[in-house]
Amino acid sequence: MVRPEFVKVLLRRPARRARTEADWLRSRRAGSNVAVFHEFQPPPYGGGNQFLLALVRELQRRGLAVELNRLSGRTPACLYNSFNFDFRRLRRFARGGVRMVHRVDGPISAYRGFDDGTDRRITEINELADMTILQSQFSLDKHAELGLELRNPVVVHNSVDPAIFHPPRERQPHARLRVISTSWSGNPRKGGDILSWLDRNLDFDDVDMTFAGNTQQTFDRINVIAPRPSHELADLLRAHDIYLAPSRDDPCSNALLEGLACGLPAAFLRSGGHPELVGEAGLGFDEAEELPAVFAQLRDELDERRARIRVPSLDDVADLYLEALTA
Repeated sequence: MVRPEFVKVLLRRPARRARTEADWLRSRRAGSNVAVFHEFQPPPYGGGNQFLLALVRELQRRGLAVELNRLSGRTPACLYNSFNFDFRRLRRFARGGVRMVHRVDGPISAYRGFDDGTDRRITEINELADMTILQSQFSLDKHAELGLELRNPVVVHNSVDPAIFHPPRERQPHARLRVISTSWSGNPRKGGDILSWLDRNLDFDDVDMTFAGNTQQTFDRINVIAPRPSHELADLLRAHDIYLAPSRDDPCSNALLEGLACGLPAAFLRSGGHPELVGEAGLGFDEAEELPAVFAQLRDELDERRARIRVPSLDDVADLYLEALTA
């Protein structure tokens, strides 16, 4: 017997194709400054979604007309994000004379820890691109290492919305060091094993540890907070001293950038794009057992490390995206 959910999928595909064709016909005489293809989700959600929401708001603040998941007949440029959109829809709308820029993260196989063919699909849709934007040098190098060829790649780090993620006006001293880690994804490679080690071994008389987001782990002593909207998350970050970035092969962690932007020096796993994002504004580690000493050193150097935080401004990042879209 055919399962009902399978029937729904079969029925949904023709309906989606029909909507795409109707939207294509309606848009032939319309136009915007730029089109963005991405399946946007209301926050809280993943880092790429958060960044693109901030980027679109910045472009609109500058007076640019941005259309979403549609490339009208008079729109001269299109930014499409990784694999998080309808490939068939983009191919239907794509046409000659449009500047196509593909924003790529990952490699997804490195980030997830397994290869399900997503990287291959990304390279296939990348054939439409005039230029590819990757979020970190790590991501660029890792794609090359895996033999994944991308068209005219450049590196542009992500940024955050400065109206939301910014340092506090003043800081209150804390009797115990306050450390926080955040993640929308429950992927174990986000550092669940490191957090579990801390839950068992950290001196909680000296350190207050908080995790905000989704996780598959269960903790006895770490304070766990459910995912929060961006403004609430920013307030929570500003109430802490240090950001912990324990994820593996994360190309350009927006969660880490949000912590840094709120004025938190970072303890980061030497993996992925973490080292290039943090620079001298924190300390790296290779094993969870190093963290008590890392936290102690960061406590002694908080003001010094905080002064070295450098997060790419949204204004500068938007300039680089516009340069790619109008080259």
